[in-house]
Amino acid sequence: MRKLITLSVSCMAIFLLLSFSFHKSKHVVKFLDCLNTEQLKKVSLPFDDNSRTSWHFLPSTMYPREGITLKELNNDQEAVFFKMLTHFLSESGYNKTTKIIDLENVLVELGGDPKFRDAKAYYIAIYGNPREDKIWAWSFEGHHISLNFTVKDHKISASPRFFGSNPAIIKKGSRKGERTLHREEKLAYLLMKSLSDEQKKEVIFRDTAYPDIVTSNSTTVTPLEPVGIKATKLNDEQKVKLKAILYQYLRDLPDKLAQARESKIHNEEFNDILFAWAGSTKRDEPHYYRIQGKTFLIELDNTQNNANHIHCVWRDFDDDFGRDIIKEHYKNSKHHSNN
Repeated sequence: MRKLITLSVSCMAIFLLLSFSFHKSKHVVKFLDCLNTEQLKKVSLPFDDNSRTSWHFLPSTMYPREGITLKELNNDQEAVFFKMLTHFLSESGYNKTTKIIDLENVLVELGGDPKFRDAKAYYIAIYGNPREDKIWAWSFEGHHISLNFTVKDHKISASPRFFGSNPAIIKKGSRKGERTLHREEKLAYLLMKSLSDEQKKEVIFRDTAYPDIVTSNSTTVTPLEPVGIKATKLNDEQKVKLKAILYQYLRDLPDKLAQARESKIHNEEFNDILFAWAGSTKRDEPHYYRIQGKTFLIELDNTQNNANHIHCVWRDFDDDFGRDIIKEHYKNSKHHSNN
Protein backbone atom coordinates (compact mmCIF):
# COMPACT_ATOMS: atom_id res chain seq x y z
CA MET A 1 0.00 0.00 0.00
CA ARG A 2 1.35 3.37 -1.01
CA LYS A 3 2.46 5.72 1.78
CA LEU A 4 2.52 9.50 1.75
CA ILE A 5 5.83 10.91 0.58
CA THR A 6 7.78 12.64 3.32
CA LEU A 7 10.16 14.71 1.23
CA SER A 8 10.68 18.34 2.12
CA VAL A 9 7.92 20.58 0.81
CA SER A 10 10.27 23.53 0.49
CA CYS A 11 12.46 21.83 -2.12
CA MET A 12 10.98 18.67 -3.64
CA ALA A 13 7.35 19.83 -4.02
CA ILE A 14 8.47 22.99 -5.80
CA PHE A 15 10.75 20.97 -8.06
CA LEU A 16 7.94 18.57 -8.91
CA LEU A 17 5.58 21.41 -9.78
CA LEU A 18 8.17 23.09 -11.96
CA SER A 19 8.97 19.90 -13.82
CA PHE A 20 5.26 19.04 -14.11
CA SER A 21 4.42 22.04 -16.26
CA PHE A 22 5.56 20.45 -19.54
CA HIS A 23 4.07 23.49 -21.24
CA LYS A 24 0.56 22.12 -20.77
CA SER A 25 -0.79 24.89 -22.96
CA LYS A 26 0.61 23.25 -26.09
CA HIS A 27 -1.73 20.30 -25.73
CA VAL A 28 -4.75 22.60 -25.44
CA VAL A 29 -3.52 24.71 -28.35
CA LYS A 30 -3.23 21.57 -30.48
CA PHE A 31 -6.88 20.84 -29.74
CA LEU A 32 -7.90 24.41 -30.58
CA ASP A 33 -5.94 24.24 -33.84
CA CYS A 34 -8.02 21.30 -35.07
CA LEU A 35 -11.35 23.13 -34.66
CA ASN A 36 -13.14 25.18 -37.30
CA THR A 37 -14.21 28.79 -36.79
CA GLU A 38 -17.67 28.02 -35.44
CA GLN A 39 -16.34 25.42 -33.06
CA LEU A 40 -13.70 27.86 -31.77
CA LYS A 41 -16.41 30.40 -31.01
CA LYS A 42 -18.29 27.87 -28.91
CA VAL A 43 -15.35 26.48 -26.96
CA SER A 44 -13.49 29.76 -26.29
CA LEU A 45 -14.72 31.95 -23.46
CA PRO A 46 -13.31 34.94 -21.54
CA PHE A 47 -11.37 33.98 -18.43
CA ASP A 48 -13.78 35.99 -16.27
CA ASP A 49 -16.91 34.40 -17.76
CA ASN A 50 -19.34 33.45 -14.97
CA SER A 51 -19.61 29.89 -16.25
CA ARG A 52 -15.98 29.21 -15.29
CA THR A 53 -16.96 28.84 -11.63
CA SER A 54 -20.41 27.38 -12.26
CA TRP A 55 -20.50 23.58 -12.24
CA HIS A 56 -22.73 20.59 -11.71
CA PHE A 57 -22.81 16.81 -12.04
CA LEU A 58 -26.36 16.57 -13.44
CA PRO A 59 -27.04 15.41 -17.03
CA SER A 60 -26.85 18.14 -19.67
CA THR A 61 -30.63 18.19 -20.17
CA MET A 62 -31.02 19.21 -16.52
CA TYR A 63 -28.19 21.74 -16.27
CA PRO A 64 -27.22 23.95 -19.25
CA ARG A 65 -23.50 24.46 -19.84
CA GLU A 66 -21.21 26.58 -21.99
CA GLY A 67 -18.67 25.20 -24.42
CA ILE A 68 -18.66 22.54 -27.11
CA THR A 69 -19.92 18.98 -26.71
CA LEU A 70 -18.23 15.76 -27.76
CA LYS A 71 -21.06 15.18 -30.23
CA GLU A 72 -20.04 18.38 -32.08
CA LEU A 73 -16.54 17.00 -32.74
CA ASN A 74 -15.62 14.66 -35.55
CA ASN A 75 -13.67 11.49 -34.78
CA ASP A 76 -10.26 13.07 -35.36
CA GLN A 77 -11.08 16.10 -33.21
CA GLU A 78 -12.43 13.91 -30.43
CA ALA A 79 -9.22 11.86 -30.51
CA VAL A 80 -7.13 15.03 -30.15
CA PHE A 81 -9.26 16.15 -27.21
CA PHE A 82 -8.93 12.86 -25.34
CA LYS A 83 -5.18 12.94 -26.01
CA MET A 84 -5.17 16.41 -24.42
CA LEU A 85 -7.07 15.04 -21.42
CA THR A 86 -4.37 12.42 -20.81
CA HIS A 87 -1.88 15.23 -20.07
CA PHE A 88 -4.06 16.59 -17.24
CA LEU A 89 -5.00 13.28 -15.62
CA SER A 90 -3.12 10.16 -14.62
CA GLU A 91 -3.80 6.93 -16.47
CA SER A 92 -6.05 5.97 -13.56
CA GLY A 93 -7.92 9.29 -13.67
CA TYR A 94 -8.31 9.11 -17.44
CA ASN A 95 -9.64 5.54 -17.35
CA LYS A 96 -12.06 6.48 -14.58
CA THR A 97 -13.34 9.42 -16.63
CA THR A 98 -13.96 7.40 -19.79
CA LYS A 99 -15.54 4.58 -17.78
CA ILE A 100 -18.00 6.99 -16.16
CA ILE A 101 -18.91 8.43 -19.57
CA ASP A 102 -19.56 4.92 -20.87
CA LEU A 103 -21.96 4.24 -17.98
CA GLU A 104 -24.44 6.40 -19.91
CA ASN A 105 -24.46 3.65 -22.56
CA VAL A 106 -25.02 1.06 -19.83
CA LEU A 107 -28.04 3.00 -18.58
CA VAL A 108 -29.44 3.06 -22.12
CA GLU A 109 -28.94 -0.69 -22.38
CA LEU A 110 -30.82 -1.07 -19.10
CA GLY A 111 -33.77 0.87 -20.54
CA GLY A 112 -32.82 4.51 -20.07
CA ASP A 113 -33.80 7.32 -22.43
CA PRO A 114 -31.02 7.76 -25.05
CA LYS A 115 -31.62 11.52 -25.20
CA PHE A 116 -31.26 11.84 -21.44
CA ARG A 117 -28.42 9.29 -21.15
CA ASP A 118 -26.14 10.68 -23.86
CA ALA A 119 -22.45 9.68 -23.74
CA LYS A 120 -21.65 12.53 -26.14
CA ALA A 121 -23.29 15.25 -24.02
CA TYR A 122 -20.08 16.26 -22.24
CA TYR A 123 -18.88 19.84 -22.55
CA ILE A 124 -15.42 21.28 -23.13
CA ALA A 125 -14.86 24.97 -22.32
CA ILE A 126 -11.59 26.91 -22.48
CA TYR A 127 -11.30 30.18 -20.57
CA GLY A 128 -8.75 32.70 -21.74
CA ASN A 129 -6.14 32.15 -24.42
CA PRO A 130 -3.61 29.39 -23.67
CA ARG A 131 -1.51 30.57 -26.61
CA GLU A 132 -0.56 33.84 -24.98
CA ASP A 133 -2.25 34.42 -21.60
CA LYS A 134 -0.24 33.99 -18.40
CA ILE A 135 -3.29 32.52 -16.69
CA TRP A 136 -6.08 30.49 -18.29
CA ALA A 137 -8.41 27.62 -17.47
CA TRP A 138 -10.48 24.85 -18.96
CA SER A 139 -13.18 22.42 -17.88
CA PHE A 140 -14.70 19.13 -18.96
CA GLU A 141 -18.14 18.42 -17.60
CA GLY A 142 -21.32 16.41 -17.95
CA HIS A 143 -23.26 13.78 -16.06
CA HIS A 144 -21.18 12.59 -13.08
CA ILE A 145 -18.01 14.36 -14.22
CA SER A 146 -16.68 17.82 -13.45
CA LEU A 147 -12.98 18.47 -14.07
CA ASN A 148 -11.68 22.02 -13.64
CA PHE A 149 -8.12 23.13 -14.35
CA THR A 150 -6.55 26.56 -13.88
CA VAL A 151 -3.04 27.05 -15.25
CA LYS A 152 -0.46 29.76 -14.53
CA ASP A 153 3.17 29.22 -15.50
CA HIS A 154 4.28 26.10 -13.57
CA LYS A 155 1.22 25.97 -11.30
CA ILE A 156 -1.96 24.01 -11.92
CA SER A 157 -5.12 23.95 -9.82
CA ALA A 158 -7.30 20.87 -10.42
CA SER A 159 -10.41 21.41 -8.30
CA PRO A 160 -13.31 21.05 -7.89
CA ARG A 161 -12.92 17.47 -9.07
CA PHE A 162 -16.11 15.39 -9.10
CA PHE A 163 -16.79 11.81 -10.16
CA GLY A 164 -19.99 9.80 -9.92
CA SER A 165 -21.13 6.35 -10.97
CA ASN A 166 -24.59 5.03 -11.72
CA PRO A 167 -24.72 2.14 -11.38
CA ALA A 168 -21.75 1.70 -9.06
CA ILE A 169 -22.04 -2.05 -9.70
CA ILE A 170 -23.66 -3.20 -12.94
CA LYS A 171 -26.05 -5.91 -11.74
CA LYS A 172 -27.49 -7.10 -15.04
CA GLY A 173 -27.00 -6.87 -18.77
CA SER A 174 -23.99 -7.61 -20.97
CA ARG A 175 -21.54 -5.98 -18.54
CA LYS A 176 -22.85 -7.46 -15.30
CA GLY A 177 -20.35 -7.26 -12.44
CA GLU A 178 -18.38 -4.19 -13.58
CA ARG A 179 -17.66 -1.65 -10.83
CA THR A 180 -16.81 2.05 -10.86
CA LEU A 181 -15.47 4.10 -7.92
CA HIS A 182 -15.33 0.92 -5.82
CA ARG A 183 -11.83 1.62 -4.46
CA GLU A 184 -12.94 4.91 -2.94
CA GLU A 185 -15.49 2.86 -1.00
CA LYS A 186 -13.39 -0.23 -0.29
CA LEU A 187 -10.53 1.70 1.30
CA ALA A 188 -12.92 3.59 3.58
CA TYR A 189 -14.60 0.34 4.65
CA LEU A 190 -11.17 -1.10 5.48
CA LEU A 191 -10.46 1.87 7.73
CA MET A 192 -13.86 1.57 9.39
CA LYS A 193 -13.30 -2.15 9.99
CA SER A 194 -10.00 -1.43 11.75
CA LEU A 195 -11.53 1.00 14.25
CA SER A 196 -12.30 0.04 17.82
CA ASP A 197 -15.82 0.44 19.19
CA GLU A 198 -14.73 3.59 21.02
CA GLN A 199 -13.22 5.06 17.87
CA LYS A 200 -16.37 4.27 15.88
CA LYS A 201 -18.44 6.23 18.40
CA GLU A 202 -16.31 9.26 17.53
CA VAL A 203 -16.26 8.64 13.78
CA ILE A 204 -19.99 7.97 13.20
CA PHE A 205 -21.71 11.32 13.67
CA ARG A 206 -25.10 10.48 12.07
CA ASP A 207 -27.15 7.32 11.99
CA THR A 208 -28.60 8.29 8.61
CA ALA A 209 -26.48 9.01 5.55
CA TYR A 210 -26.90 12.29 3.72
CA PRO A 211 -28.84 11.82 0.46
CA ASP A 212 -26.04 13.55 -1.47
CA ILE A 213 -22.73 15.30 -0.92
CA VAL A 214 -23.32 18.14 1.53
CA THR A 215 -21.50 20.81 -0.48
CA SER A 216 -23.49 19.96 -3.64
CA ASN A 217 -22.36 22.16 -6.57
CA SER A 218 -21.41 25.19 -4.47
CA THR A 219 -19.05 27.61 -6.18
CA THR A 220 -17.09 28.14 -2.97
CA VAL A 221 -16.75 25.82 0.01
CA THR A 222 -15.77 26.56 3.59
CA PRO A 223 -14.91 23.94 6.23
CA LEU A 224 -17.86 21.88 7.39
CA GLU A 225 -18.69 21.10 11.00
CA PRO A 226 -15.56 19.51 12.56
CA VAL A 227 -16.93 16.03 13.22
CA GLY A 228 -15.22 12.65 13.29
CA ILE A 229 -11.91 11.41 14.58
CA LYS A 230 -8.59 13.23 14.24
CA ALA A 231 -5.69 11.47 12.55
CA THR A 232 -3.69 11.81 15.78
CA LYS A 233 -6.14 9.43 17.47
CA LEU A 234 -5.51 6.67 14.93
CA ASN A 235 -2.85 4.01 15.40
CA ASP A 236 -0.08 3.59 12.83
CA GLU A 237 -1.95 0.95 10.82
CA GLN A 238 -5.09 3.10 10.72
CA LYS A 239 -3.09 6.14 9.62
CA VAL A 240 -1.76 4.13 6.69
CA LYS A 241 -5.34 3.26 5.74
CA LEU A 242 -6.37 6.93 5.93
CA LYS A 243 -3.41 7.91 3.76
CA ALA A 244 -4.45 5.26 1.24
CA ILE A 245 -7.88 6.87 0.89
CA LEU A 246 -6.30 10.28 0.39
CA TYR A 247 -4.00 8.95 -2.27
CA GLN A 248 -6.88 7.21 -4.05
CA TYR A 249 -8.33 10.67 -4.74
CA LEU A 250 -5.00 12.28 -5.58
CA ARG A 251 -3.94 9.50 -7.94
CA ASP A 252 -6.44 10.77 -10.51
CA LEU A 253 -3.89 13.52 -11.21
CA PRO A 254 -0.54 13.14 -12.99
CA ASP A 255 2.10 11.71 -10.66
CA LYS A 256 4.13 14.88 -10.15
CA LEU A 257 1.10 16.98 -9.28
CA ALA A 258 -0.33 14.27 -7.01
CA GLN A 259 3.00 13.77 -5.24
CA ALA A 260 3.49 17.48 -4.61
CA ARG A 261 0.03 17.83 -3.06
CA GLU A 262 0.43 14.61 -1.12
CA SER A 263 3.72 15.81 0.36
CA LYS A 264 2.25 19.17 1.30
CA ILE A 265 -0.70 17.54 3.09
CA HIS A 266 1.57 15.14 4.94
CA ASN A 267 3.92 17.85 6.14
CA GLU A 268 1.46 20.63 6.92
CA GLU A 269 -1.92 19.23 7.95
CA PHE A 270 -2.14 15.46 8.24
CA ASN A 271 -2.39 15.41 12.05
CA ASP A 272 -5.42 17.73 11.93
CA ILE A 273 -7.34 15.71 9.34
CA LEU A 274 -10.79 14.49 10.43
CA PHE A 275 -12.43 11.29 9.20
CA ALA A 276 -16.20 11.08 9.70
CA TRP A 277 -18.96 8.64 8.72
CA ALA A 278 -22.75 8.80 8.47
CA GLY A 279 -25.23 5.99 7.89
CA SER A 280 -24.75 2.25 7.84
CA THR A 281 -21.36 0.55 8.06
CA LYS A 282 -22.74 -2.52 6.29
CA ARG A 283 -22.02 -3.12 2.65
CA ASP A 284 -24.76 -2.23 0.16
CA GLU A 285 -26.57 0.02 2.64
CA PRO A 286 -26.73 3.84 2.40
CA HIS A 287 -23.59 5.53 3.70
CA TYR A 288 -21.57 8.74 3.54
CA TYR A 289 -18.08 9.73 4.62
CA ARG A 290 -15.96 12.84 4.62
CA ILE A 291 -12.27 13.59 5.10
CA GLN A 292 -11.56 17.17 6.04
CA GLY A 293 -8.22 18.92 6.42
CA LYS A 294 -7.23 22.55 6.83
CA THR A 295 -7.14 23.12 3.07
CA PHE A 296 -9.34 20.44 1.50
CA LEU A 297 -12.51 18.38 1.78
CA ILE A 298 -13.40 14.95 0.41
CA GLU A 299 -17.01 13.76 0.39
CA LEU A 300 -18.50 10.47 -0.78
CA ASP A 301 -22.10 9.32 -0.64
CA ASN A 302 -23.74 6.13 -1.81
CA THR A 303 -27.42 6.33 -0.96
CA GLN A 304 -29.45 6.47 -4.18
CA ASN A 305 -30.71 3.44 -6.11
CA ASN A 306 -30.47 1.17 -3.05
CA ALA A 307 -26.90 2.29 -2.36
CA ASN A 308 -25.71 1.61 -5.90
CA HIS A 309 -25.07 5.20 -7.02
CA ILE A 310 -21.87 6.96 -5.88
CA HIS A 311 -20.96 10.64 -5.79
CA CYS A 312 -17.50 11.75 -4.64
CA VAL A 313 -15.75 15.10 -4.74
CA TRP A 314 -12.48 16.82 -3.86
CA ARG A 315 -12.76 20.49 -2.89
CA ASP A 316 -10.01 23.00 -2.01
CA PHE A 317 -11.16 25.69 0.40
CA ASP A 318 -8.87 28.40 -1.00
CA ASP A 319 -7.91 27.09 -4.44
CA ASP A 320 -11.11 25.83 -6.09
CA PHE A 321 -11.12 27.19 -9.64
CA GLY A 322 -7.53 28.36 -9.06
CA ARG A 323 -8.41 31.11 -6.59
CA ASP A 324 -5.00 30.99 -4.90
CA ILE A 325 -3.29 31.04 -8.28
CA ILE A 326 -5.42 33.95 -9.46
CA LYS A 327 -4.80 35.89 -6.24
CA GLU A 328 -1.05 35.40 -6.64
CA HIS A 329 -1.27 36.40 -10.30
CA TYR A 330 -2.92 39.73 -9.56
CA LYS A 331 -0.69 40.38 -6.56
CA ASN A 332 2.43 39.98 -8.69
CA SER A 333 1.05 41.68 -11.79
CA LYS A 334 2.82 44.97 -12.45
CA HIS A 335 -0.37 46.45 -13.89
CA HIS A 336 -2.41 45.66 -10.80
CA SER A 337 0.33 46.51 -8.30
CA ASN A 338 0.62 49.98 -9.75
CA ASN A 339 -3.07 50.71 -9.28
